Amino acid sequence: MIEARTNRRGLGLLIAVALLAGCKVIPKAPSGGTLPEPGLSDALPKDQTRHRVALLLPLSGPDAALGISIANATTMAVLDTNAQNLRITTYDTDGGVAPAARKALQEGNKLILGPLLSGDVVVVASIARGAKVPLIAYSSDPEVAADDVFLMGTTQDNSVLRVVEFARTKGITRFALLAPKSGYGKRVGAAYHSAVTAVGGTLVASDSYDLGNNSVLSAAARLKAKGGFQAVLIADAPRVAGQAATRLRVGPGNPRIIGTDLWSGDPAVSTTASLRGAWFAAVSDTRFRQFVSSYQTRFGEAPFRQATMGYDSVLLTVRIARDWKANTPFPYARLVDSGGFLGLDGPFRFFADGLNERALEVRETRAGGVTIVSPAPVKFVD
Repeated sequence: MIEARTNRRGLGLLIAVALLAGCKVIPKAPSGGTLPEPGLSDALPKDQTRHRVALLLPLSGPDAALGISIANATTMAVLDTNAQNLRITTYDTDGGVAPAARKALQEGNKLILGPLLSGDVVVVASIARGAKVPLIAYSSDPEVAADDVFLMGTTQDNSVLRVVEFARTKGITRFALLAPKSGYGKRVGAAYHSAVTAVGGTLVASDSYDLGNNSVLSAAARLKAKGGFQAVLIADAPRVAGQAATRLRVGPGNPRIIGTDLWSGDPAVSTTASLRGAWFAAVSDTRFRQFVSSYQTRFGEAPFRQATMGYDSVLLTVRIARDWKANTPFPYARLVDSGGFLGLDGPFRFFADGLNERALEVRETRAGGVTIVSPAPVKFVD
């Protein structure tokens, strides 16, 4: 559980000393600085005082723009914390995630940040596990989490529980679900059922639909006919959710629409009339806006929203590195700290199974934008 008070364990931003070196590819040097020296991966000097950390991201190919944005954010974090006990080496996963992982291990890295795609996480984890090197992965897929694979992305369990808890405080006890016939739909459905049960509510109706056609409209009409619910979660992007909402809100019994993690950052949320008044949970953008300004100054362009995961993964590494002896295994048990960490996206903490909990805010869609109806808590308690 989370509580909106100052964390007694001190979830302050980290101040320690670090140096970024050995990065193979960072596309732009930040203003006033220089690029890390390239080409060191072929003959990395032996470090006596610095921890070797690998950064595995797609820096070429179809996912390069996102990978580069996250990589740039890690550069910012290293410069901002100014820590001198880290050597972060970047490996491009577009040339093959398995070769990149093997190279990282051969070069003595004791921690891996990344990769980005859930399929790549599975491959890298299978290679790194034998060397007892953990991953802090930029994924939100709970199926790839493990006791040595910690996820930075917001999971469905986390976001769904937050908005269902909020709905319960508003007197909603009867819930319904509309989900696609997909892996994502199944995961959200399971998370929703657990959340509704946890708050003492009842899942009174549900329906599903095929992806890629208009079956969502038929499913929404069937669900509407069942009735008896006060709120319905639509496990899809705002464009599809908006189509379904037009059927769900026709006639008597206008239910509250609930969205998922797919809604965060999508402009359709505030331009789709049928979604007005809907609720969804997301990480706070308060620090992100400051990050965007700094990023643009340094790199001349706007970052992807997911870039904050790169920044925050370096922050927590720096914090742990203060008590991590050089040339020893990464003490990943330290990641499971009930007090958690504070990053650009607010407080977050890991559990022993690799899943995380984030302090999320609840937003309500309005004409032309969204408004925060329940601020993100500032502390974990339990």
